[in-house]
Amino acid sequence: MNTLVAVGTLSAFAYSVVATVFPEWLSVVTGESAHGVGHEAAAPAVYYEVAAAIVTLILLGNMLQARATSRTRGAIKALMGLSPKTARVERDGREVDVPLAEVRVGDTVLVRPGEKVPVDGTVVDGGSNVDESMLTGEPLPVAKTAGDSVVGGTLNKTGAFRFTATKVGEATVLQQIVRLVREAQGSKAPIQNSADRISGVFVPVVLCLAVATFVAWFVLAPEETRLAQAVLASVSVLIIACPCALGLATPTAIMVGTGRGAQAGILIKGGAALEMAHRVTAVVLDKTGTVTEGKPSVTDVLPLPPLTEDEFLRLVASAERASEHPLAEAVVRAATERGISLSRPDAFNAVPGRGLSSTVGGRALLVGNRTLMEEGGVRVDASVAERLSLDGKTPMLVSVDGAFAGGLAVSDRVKPSSKEAVGRLKGLGMKVVMLTGDAQGTAEAVARSVGIDHVVAEVLPDGKAEVVKRLKADGHTVAMVGDGVNDAPALAAADVGVAVGSGTDVAIEAADVTLVRGDLRGVADAVALSKATMRVVRQNLFFAFAYNALGIPVASGVLYPVTGWLLSPILASVAMALSSVSVVTNALRLKGFTPTTGT
Repeated sequence: MNTLVAVGTLSAFAYSVVATVFPEWLSVVTGESAHGVGHEAAAPAVYYEVAAAIVTLILLGNMLQARATSRTRGAIKALMGLSPKTARVERDGREVDVPLAEVRVGDTVLVRPGEKVPVDGTVVDGGSNVDESMLTGEPLPVAKTAGDSVVGGTLNKTGAFRFTATKVGEATVLQQIVRLVREAQGSKAPIQNSADRISGVFVPVVLCLAVATFVAWFVLAPEETRLAQAVLASVSVLIIACPCALGLATPTAIMVGTGRGAQAGILIKGGAALEMAHRVTAVVLDKTGTVTEGKPSVTDVLPLPPLTEDEFLRLVASAERASEHPLAEAVVRAATERGISLSRPDAFNAVPGRGLSSTVGGRALLVGNRTLMEEGGVRVDASVAERLSLDGKTPMLVSVDGAFAGGLAVSDRVKPSSKEAVGRLKGLGMKVVMLTGDAQGTAEAVARSVGIDHVVAEVLPDGKAEVVKRLKADGHTVAMVGDGVNDAPALAAADVGVAVGSGTDVAIEAADVTLVRGDLRGVADAVALSKATMRVVRQNLFFAFAYNALGIPVASGVLYPVTGWLLSPILASVAMALSSVSVVTNALRLKGFTPTTGT
């Protein structure tokens, strides 16, 4: 394609230069002069504007395509930003801050509340709740005590602890994620553009036709006009064959398609993703923040008499006000939404890994798991505990003044649109798989509620990427949908990575498509938009090649023996412009695409 652009524009320009400097070389005798002496010669036309217009249109199309597909390194930068710059380690009996690169295996590292864990290790003493959502995608912090492992880049929420560094530098889990994303992004194949493949044959054919046209006219035309007519005809062939329409066929459709997608909340990072999406046969969904809302909320409140629901929730929420745990935030939020007025606890004590003890209005409360109840000598009603544990929910058991008083269930609720989205994807004949780092029981409960048949639970980031690779090995074109750092390797490994807009910057950078609204129905919309866009691309390519199939013979002069008419380069450039207009106009039809998620 670029060869024809170069030859066509240079031919038009070179011809124009010769016509300007040596007009007599290309003048055409039109008849006798007005005085009846000699013959009148028409000055040859020049075509500088043709060369300029061709180059401008082609460069514009290339620029639009390049701008849409230039992002590749953002995910790596975002991942690298998760690690803290320094770590507090014990050296020679003192606590000192050292650059992260100077932490060695075996160092004792101190982590205070609100700080990030600098490297991987094993807790020596102390305890806390650590937010590992960057690793597992789960919103609930994990209790850490002596003997538990911690991962670099995770966030310490509440307490302080010391741990022994076991993996540093490139060996840490976070750096392994960086490596996986880098490898997956580097292995992606570029878009296979039909126009480029066909141009491998089209270009030499057109060049041969232009040469053949020149030779034919130079041999067959009258001697006094043969050079001018041969040059005019061959240049007309090159100009009319200049593949402006061919060059604009794909980028204009992609530009309009991605623009329409952006209006609908579907951000697509260029032609490769848009072309690949219509081929998807398997969709892999992360659970937390993708199928579910990504934050815990109270789903059940089961008080025992004589406490009412509101009084029970008031006591528990008042006790939880002093806690920073996400479960506590969910309880307080539930009470606030009901308009319940809360009290300040008279006493509060967090029990790492178990729950809390508190005094509210003179009443002693224990709120936590079954272990906390047993340690407090509280006899738990088994039927209540079982009801609270159904469907993968997290139970919070409560005792008031030493007696079991009921409990609450907290769960990450399924998004209202998830079931419909899964139904649409299955209706398109796609295999739908849910991946999660959560427990098997919880994952299966969520999957059942939205109609997903295939579940892979308790997997780490490299495990998610492996599942994607297995599906690809089975012959599927895979779309991965996720929202967390832990999803980044799988997003990059998939044929099409889709990030929900409510997710992390890392997931959004690693993905090819971003759903701004976080609505899973956007996945089906993205596939539908891809199908519509590729249909327009194929139509545009047909128009472009059909135009050349008709235009090149006319430009070469096949109609001259019958009509006496020879196409001039000016008319050839007009025809070329009209072909480009037809391609662009056809692409603009994509503005009428209507997604189900609305605009």
